[in-house]
Amino acid sequence: MTANAIQIIAACFALVMLTCLVGIKMLFSRVSEMREKRIHPQGVATSVQMTARLENVQASDNFRNLFEVPVLFYALAVMALATGHTPGWLVVGSWLFVALRVIHSLIHCTYNKVMHRLSVFLASFIVVVALWIAFFLTLASSVT
Repeated sequence: MTANAIQIIAACFALVMLTCLVGIKMLFSRVSEMREKRIHPQGVATSVQMTARLENVQASDNFRNLFEVPVLFYALAVMALATGHTPGWLVVGSWLFVALRVIHSLIHCTYNKVMHRLSVFLASFIVVVALWIAFFLTLASSVT
């Protein structure tokens, strides 16, 4: 396995760890708010009930976000590793994507300014789309 492949796996691992951290934050936020408001767990059994009764949903929203666009990144990483096409620019782009998602999560789970969060989201989305396009074009051009 090449150093670049290991770096791409490390970037995936970092994103998985971010997802785990946000999940833990979500758990503590929910339990804390439910205790404070004396909400029985069955009282928030569905997403509709949860939306009606809980106010602190930033971590929950961010956790859900980490299963949306990042899936495109994970798929790209799998394709890169499966084809053995792991150029240096892909490593740099992978870490850039992860860094942007960390910033997005920090904004979302703390002060939550929508325009700040949106700009970081758009940047991360552009990065992953650009990585996919570049990956496809360089892989296609290497086939002779």
